[in-house]
Amino acid sequence: MIGIVVVSHSRALAEAAVGLASEMVAEGDRPVIAVAAGLDETTFGTDAAAVAEAIGTADSPDGVLVLLDLGSAILSAELALEFVDPEIAERVKLSSAPLVEGLVAAVVTASTGASLDAVITEASRGLAGKQDHLGDSPAVVESAPVAAESAAMEIAVSNEHGLHARPAAKLVALVNGFDAAVTLTDLDTGRGPVDAGSLSMVATLNVQQGHRLRVGASGPDADAALQAISALADRAFDDAPAQPVAETESQTTPPSAGGSGLDVAIGPAVVVDASVDLSSYVRSADEQKRSDEARAAASAGLARLRDDTAQRVGAAEAAIFEAQLSLLDDPTQLKLISQAITDGSSAPDAWHNAFDELATTFEGLDDAYQRERAQDVRSVRDRVLRALTRGTAVPAVDPLDVAGYPEGGILVVPELDAATAAGVDAGRVAGIAVRAAGTTGHGVIVARSRGIPLVTGIGDVAVADGVLVGFDARDGSFVVQPDEAAFRAAIGTRTAERAAALADADQPAVTVDGQTIAVLANVGSVQDAVDARGADGSGLVRTEVLFGNWRQPPTVEEQAQVFRAVAGALGGKPITIRTWDIGGDKPLPFLPQEREANPFLGERGIRVFRRRPELLRDQLKAICQVATETQVQVMFPMVTTAEEVAWALEQLGAIGTHSWGVKVGIMVEVPAAALRIASLADGLDFVSIGTNDLTQYTTASDRGNTNVAALADALDPAVLQLIDRVVRGVPAGVEVAVCGDLASDPDAAALLAALGVHELSAVGPQVPLVKARLRQTDLTAAAAVAAKALSLPSAADVRALLQAEL
Repeated sequence: MIGIVVVSHSRALAEAAVGLASEMVAEGDRPVIAVAAGLDETTFGTDAAAVAEAIGTADSPDGVLVLLDLGSAILSAELALEFVDPEIAERVKLSSAPLVEGLVAAVVTASTGASLDAVITEASRGLAGKQDHLGDSPAVVESAPVAAESAAMEIAVSNEHGLHARPAAKLVALVNGFDAAVTLTDLDTGRGPVDAGSLSMVATLNVQQGHRLRVGASGPDADAALQAISALADRAFDDAPAQPVAETESQTTPPSAGGSGLDVAIGPAVVVDASVDLSSYVRSADEQKRSDEARAAASAGLARLRDDTAQRVGAAEAAIFEAQLSLLDDPTQLKLISQAITDGSSAPDAWHNAFDELATTFEGLDDAYQRERAQDVRSVRDRVLRALTRGTAVPAVDPLDVAGYPEGGILVVPELDAATAAGVDAGRVAGIAVRAAGTTGHGVIVARSRGIPLVTGIGDVAVADGVLVGFDARDGSFVVQPDEAAFRAAIGTRTAERAAALADADQPAVTVDGQTIAVLANVGSVQDAVDARGADGSGLVRTEVLFGNWRQPPTVEEQAQVFRAVAGALGGKPITIRTWDIGGDKPLPFLPQEREANPFLGERGIRVFRRRPELLRDQLKAICQVATETQVQVMFPMVTTAEEVAWALEQLGAIGTHSWGVKVGIMVEVPAAALRIASLADGLDFVSIGTNDLTQYTTASDRGNTNVAALADALDPAVLQLIDRVVRGVPAGVEVAVCGDLASDPDAAALLAALGVHELSAVGPQVPLVKARLRQTDLTAAAAVAAKALSLPSAADVRALLQAEL
């Protein structure tokens, strides 16, 4: 007989539910039921250790069913499976069945000796009796009623991520061009049939690579539709990876439009809310008409954004907006919204509810790449809601819609995601002010790499849309109604400083006492390399960014072609290529990862490729090919142990790299690596300190979590002490570089050089300023300031010290 575990925030609730369910069967027939609920008798909460203990109590060779209430109960149960013996974990299943009704059904079914799967099925049906009695069963949208099929065929799906948003959008657009009713059924999962003309239905069918689809059609164009779909499937639904930029193209591409590259800005505030405020929305006499008008406005905005992105960034990046446009035309969603309005809902409520449910469906899919499409659904939802507020409430701003705000404005955002940082028009905004603290998030890094003036951590200061604001990132100040003349003067001074730095950018960074420090650029695209004025090469080529939009792994030759383009754009100067660095907050579409309870402490960097070594070896072959033509170094990310270093060197040595003279290094991002650097770096040519990850691991602060991001300050003396330990502890002859965001701060760069760092790699726009700052620095004198910084109590104190004495 199976065992059952009940996980709840409330011990009283769990014990009452168990008491109710136990009444349904005789005492001698009851399965073992263990409870993990509450932090104590009266305190709400869940505890993974308690859940693990309960699983051990209820364990049975027949399996264990875990029923949960909500929220953290799910996370605690998932984490508990990490604590128990793997053999036990394999026979444990978590169920989304309703807690009370599901428990009753599970106890009754288990008492008969039924299998674990049978018990789960009955528990999942726990609400059926109540729903049937009350007549409020949710509408079934999984299958679509269709006319009798006149033709059918089978196709295979070869795409890396199956029918995700973009290929699904291609299919839907094709189907809707025919006078035919077309359905899809996944023969491998049995799901369907669904309406092939509905993007939400096709995407949430969750068709994976290798699945077989039955395509049925009826209507005048049935045969023509099937022929066209067959041809589309043969082309992998036009989902082929983007082609790399050719070397000759990279050398002639003009610099992209970036920001001013300053750290000070002034302009009218453009306030972006975290969510669309509908509190003052006023219903109209015709909510359906207003809904249609908002959809049309949102569609026009998306089309404009698609075209603008294609021109400024590229077709691959613009394709996601094409998929979002398809969502706005999705007949299934439009029908749900229209029916909700007919039933009395306001237009915002109808859109909110329909698209929230669709986003939830995406989030429940197995494939991590598909789960991320929930963000697209919410983005489309908010775009319509913004359109609905115009004329009835204070309109919300879309930071990516350049027509939606004045030129020279300062975006005031709750937090800055990488998509917004990459897509905002850097030539139109004067700067970005972020309410959330933290300087190492990906959005912040992207914005700085584009030269957009930026300040973080401004907090909840009241800012009215359109009011004049200014900020100075050097001291972190943000001012409402500032002294405009003073800010304009500061901008003039800094502009002159930057112009002087740019004029001398190609000159080496030689300190006052005659020491030369190499200053290189971090590169995530060929264009980054083109724009890197004065860089002595690239100290970090982010391969996971270079190929971040590819749906299939690039071949050896495709990678080599892009690496040559980067090297060519830098005039043949040295480049350091980091091998695939994925995991945490950096997914790769062609290498999906299983969901992890704590991805930042899971499979990241080199760890991932212990199970996919062929992908790493292909990349190493490409690096070695390019190394015969230009100066190339290779470094491995997220290294923790000497055994990992040995394994990486074994992969490299297997393809004969020593004859090509490739220098080899590792990234130091984990405190354990910094503490045992002498053994890790033995036999290497260099190490490069990644201060972003080293900071978040040292301070136990997720850089993407706005609640703790302020703690993740790379000038924290604890982080500086680890950097100092690496510099002093590496074996003789091993060079030390820093490629994290700290190297992009001119004052911090001088501090790093004073600690003994040999090489700095900064975001492109900061390279001239870092070099200029180093030329003003006497490292002999600065060493005393650096030593003092190591003993200070906080990052704020270090920053004050640098301003006063360095």
